[in-house]
Amino acid sequence: MQLRLISWFFITLNLMEYIGTQHASRVRRQGRMHPNVSQGCQGGCATCSDYNGCLSCKPRLFFVLERIGMKQIGVCLSSCPSGYFGTRYPEINKCTKCKADCDTCFTKNFCTKCKSGFYLHNGKCLENCPEGLEPNNHTMECTSIVHCEASEWSPWSSCTKKGKTCGFKRGNETRVREIVQHPSAQGNPCPATSDNRKCIVQRKRCQKEGKGKKNRDEKGKRPNKEESRETRQENKGRESRRQNREQRENKNKMQPKKRKAQDKQQNPVPISTVH
Repeated sequence: MQLRLISWFFITLNLMEYIGTQHASRVRRQGRMHPNVSQGCQGGCATCSDYNGCLSCKPRLFFVLERIGMKQIGVCLSSCPSGYFGTRYPEINKCTKCKADCDTCFTKNFCTKCKSGFYLHNGKCLENCPEGLEPNNHTMECTSIVHCEASEWSPWSSCTKKGKTCGFKRGNETRVREIVQHPSAQGNPCPATSDNRKCIVQRKRCQKEGKGKKNRDEKGKRPNKEESRETRQENKGRESRRQNREQRENKNKMQPKKRKAQDKQQNPVPISTVH
């Protein structure tokens, strides 16, 4: 029984020495890899090196390696730069580079913007769009093909010929419609927006412009004739009254002369004698 206890004691002691040796060797390896590790770093670094920059980041910051010539420097950022996507782990938050044809991405397999020459479709960058879709060179995406749409035809217009609606038997009538949806680059083109056809109407004469004018003039002259007749009657009455007035004035002028003549006849002037 004592021998068994002694053997367990030596086994436990050897195991503790082995664990201590492994820990010491791990510390020595880390010291050889980063001889200038510092705890007082700037720029969001938790640990850093004079040669490699940041080695670890403060909480919620992303660690990313930036290449400067042949050298890579670790930096800590609040968000990943263009061309990278961020992934959070319990130990460290890392920025991982997107695929070669992807400019910006959400994950490694989901791109949000493609590089020049590629079109985005369902998170992937394609050189050619699938069937039923067309490339949009403005957004650099694969979009649905849009066909042209037109409204219903309007009612037929009146039957006309050379701008007139009378004086003919055969003419033309038209109808129109509007474009309500213009097509995309590969969509069906728009149809015609106007249509015309021959038409037949019951022929009727057009009212002559000169005859109508003459009738209007005659209608306008009638009140003028009546007015001139009334004017002549009024002028005639005025002239008659003037003549009567003149006759009365002349008669009044003649009466004193007649009276003088009568007085001379009744009372002749005595002839004077010369002494």
